[in-house]
Amino acid sequence: MIRSFALSSFTGLHARPAVKLTMLAKSFGASIEMSARDEGRWVDAKSVLRVMGLRIGPGDTFHLRAGGVDAEAALSAIAALAERSFDEPGGEREAGSPETAR
Repeated sequence: MIRSFALSSFTGLHARPAVKLTMLAKSFGASIEMSARDEGRWVDAKSVLRVMGLRIGPGDTFHLRAGGVDAEAALSAIAALAERSFDEPGGEREAGSPETAR
């Protein structure tokens, strides 16, 4: 099961959001991997260093894949976190701002 997301946060997937993502991923039994490219390398989404190593920036698309008994729930939870811009203050771009015209 694979899902793709466009990163809407203004700052990208830096340390705080990467920690939030990995902590959430660790709360599931499923194996969860992510990639910054369609055909790029896949890394363990439960490793903050590996997630940060993907260097996912604002507006970039990232991909998650999961397998296991709670894979669908894991991807749904991570999708919700990503849609909330990882709960970062000022994380979402305002509609019509120059940054949205990427």
